Amino acid sequence: MISIGIVGCGAIGSGLAGAIQEGRIRARLAGLANRTRSRAEALARSLTPPPPVLSLEDLVSASDLVAEAASVAAVAEIVPACLEAGKDAFVISVGGLLGREDWYRQAEARGIRIVVPSGAIAGLDGIRAATVGRVDSVILITRRPPHALIDAPYVVEHGIDVNRLTEETVIFEGSAREACRWFPRHVNVPAALSLAGVGLEKTWVRVVAAPDCSFNEHRIEVRGQFGRLLVEIENTPSSTNARTGLLSIFSSIQTLADYAQAREPSTSRTT
Repeated sequence: MISIGIVGCGAIGSGLAGAIQEGRIRARLAGLANRTRSRAEALARSLTPPPPVLSLEDLVSASDLVAEAASVAAVAEIVPACLEAGKDAFVISVGGLLGREDWYRQAEARGIRIVVPSGAIAGLDGIRAATVGRVDSVILITRRPPHALIDAPYVVEHGIDVNRLTEETVIFEGSAREACRWFPRHVNVPAALSLAGVGLEKTWVRVVAAPDCSFNEHRIEVRGQFGRLLVEIENTPSSTNARTGLLSIFSSIQTLADYAQAREPSTSRTT
């Protein structure tokens, strides 16, 4: 059975730890790490048996795979540590992988995997397939309740009082690169879409503040030589973090469950 270490003890990290404990992910929980140690200790106490709370260095050493469930900034520490130690990395904050083709080259050279979940969206396999031919346009429209956007740098910089909006309002339109810059807490969807498709500059993003919206909604439209692909998602926010959709948590659990199953000896999978 493989060992998985988790960095980040928020909604997704807690979900992954619980799934390992419940056996939905067939793995051993090697340990937890968190920027605020007390948060990791609190999560550890809620689990049976409680896993150790470790430094990043010790967690990487104790794990076959390290799951990042922390932040874009944390990716810059976790992935290099995994590459140096020869360990696989599971990256949820996909924005941290943008522009880091060198990590993928190092991973390939060393036989290491950088595993990425589909997160809050679907259809990435179809988008990757579409890039084999000509792709004319990729558009992402994201609708969010105003309170989820209130502290976004774009909203603050442009003096937009989202709480006073009474109807659906487009507050941003531009490239995925600009969207990632101005909405860093919502970077994962445009980042994942760009990595799967035509890149940051050619992926167009529209952010809509919708007072009547109770979901995190994403609409992806791709047109090209293959025809037209349309994906729509209404993602229920987590009860512990409105910025994290339940589909992001479920996607992470399923991706790690598949990873762990693939790493099992064939005799274990058939018994």
